[in-house]
Amino acid sequence: MSAVLSNNTIVHESEVDTHHRALRFLTAGSVDDGKSTLIGRLLFDSRAILADQLDTLEKRGAKLGQPIDLSLLTDGLEAEREQGITIDVAYRYFATKSRKFIIADAPGHEQYTRNMVTAAAGSDAAVVLVDITKLDTAKDDVELLPQTRRHSLLAHLLRVPSIVFAVNKLDAVEQPGPAFAAVSKALNKFAEQAGIELTAIVPVSALRGDNVTQPLDADWYDGPSLLQVLEGLPSVQERVEGQLLIPVQYVAKDGEGVGHNMRTIWGRIAHGQVQAGDEIQVLPSGQTAVVTEVRRAGETVAHSVAGESAGLVLDRQLDVSRGDWIVTPGSAQPTQSFEATLAWLDTEPAVPGRKYWVRHGNRWVQARISAIEHRLDIHSLQPTEAERLNVNEIGHVRIEVQAALPVEPYAKNRIGGSLIVVDPQSNRTSGALLVR
Repeated sequence: MSAVLSNNTIVHESEVDTHHRALRFLTAGSVDDGKSTLIGRLLFDSRAILADQLDTLEKRGAKLGQPIDLSLLTDGLEAEREQGITIDVAYRYFATKSRKFIIADAPGHEQYTRNMVTAAAGSDAAVVLVDITKLDTAKDDVELLPQTRRHSLLAHLLRVPSIVFAVNKLDAVEQPGPAFAAVSKALNKFAEQAGIELTAIVPVSALRGDNVTQPLDADWYDGPSLLQVLEGLPSVQERVEGQLLIPVQYVAKDGEGVGHNMRTIWGRIAHGQVQAGDEIQVLPSGQTAVVTEVRRAGETVAHSVAGESAGLVLDRQLDVSRGDWIVTPGSAQPTQSFEATLAWLDTEPAVPGRKYWVRHGNRWVQARISAIEHRLDIHSLQPTEAERLNVNEIGHVRIEVQAALPVEPYAKNRIGGSLIVVDPQSNRTSGALLVR
């Protein structure tokens, strides 16, 4: 059986320049599926472990009479080591001859789903681990764990471009071939129902190292190793063509005294590109101006494109501050009411009518949930009626904001289409909004 690969996922170096960028990916899944061990295996096999780290792990293993525990390379908090679970997102870095990687080890426990959402929001790919020992592979229709389904849905909703399922602990089952085939069938069925375009389904044993960095030598699988899949995935490239969109981060005044009152407006370009001579519009004021100079990293440049941080000098003074948006004139239509997918992360349920703070780009405004249209049942993947959203539930809601915002569909752009929800009393991050 070969890996399930989409036709346009594995690309050659000459086809897209995004292949040369570092790949940011997260590992997700249920508790004890082996996420930290898998990352430790990648670091160990790619020789990305410092000598003193390896020496400490070897001494600890020898003292306990056990082999090296690779999960300790990512479980850095004392509470994580004591409880044997991942609590916070741990970032690790490694490189092969052809690619650099930035890994986010996301918590598997349902209580820490909010940390997984944080990691997914900036990732190019998600590796969702599936512990085959927790599933009844003898059934005709294998039932996946709720957290496997939830993390996959969240990664899909957060527009993580590439989703890979790593079926782990193949070394712990008697007949790995048929077991992997049964789980693959269940994963494909779930992905089809959820509208998820899978990149690959890969069998691995993180503990033993099977098919992690080196291809698996088995008659029932002739596909690539997990590392081979990751090396071929593209990095996210924000949309360069089309209209300009920049959330203003800050405004700097260059120099002091008479004749030195030039102001530079800084922000990271969400989509589009900008060059001297372009006309821009500032929202929410609606004022327009012409760009006279584009700066990047302290120098004047010919132009700047999506994904880059740029400073704009305008031909006239405008009232611009952090939280404003710079757009192509007439391209954005600010609104005070919109529909969105809401991933709720707070133990206090989301209810219509309650006021929250929302952040769009760098701007904070008051908002309220005017209606909950429905809740997504992660088991049936069907919408169900709901009067509230409890922790870790996903729903379709209508939002009303105090001041008009230039929102756009999240499917079109991550930055313009995403907002975070904050409880004004506890200051907790309560949810993530994805504009529909």
